[in-house]
Amino acid sequence: MSAPSTTATARSGTLMPLALALLVITSAIAVVQVKHKNRGLTTRIETARQQREALQLEWAQLQLEEATLAQHARVDAIARAQFGMVDPLDYQIVEITPVNTPATTSGIAQ
Repeated sequence: MSAPSTTATARSGTLMPLALALLVITSAIAVVQVKHKNRGLTTRIETARQQREALQLEWAQLQLEEATLAQHARVDAIARAQFGMVDPLDYQIVEITPVNTPATTSGIAQ
């Protein structure tokens, strides 16, 4: 009776270290994959940050350019040069009187 129990013990004695070795190798492979993915994501986030900074710089430059182009004195000078605009000398008030047409008067009379 003692012979069968020694073979079962010998099997479990060699099976346990093999199973543990397999788990260690699987864990090591998983760690390598996670580190690789983490490095890839870190690279992507750094690229995105650099793009964001470049876009913020471009946005600030565009705002400055817009403010420069929209200055009143510049717009006034261009309007005077291109369209021949001048300051009015005298102000005139022009009254517009409505013209009574048959269609308008007939609608009111009814």
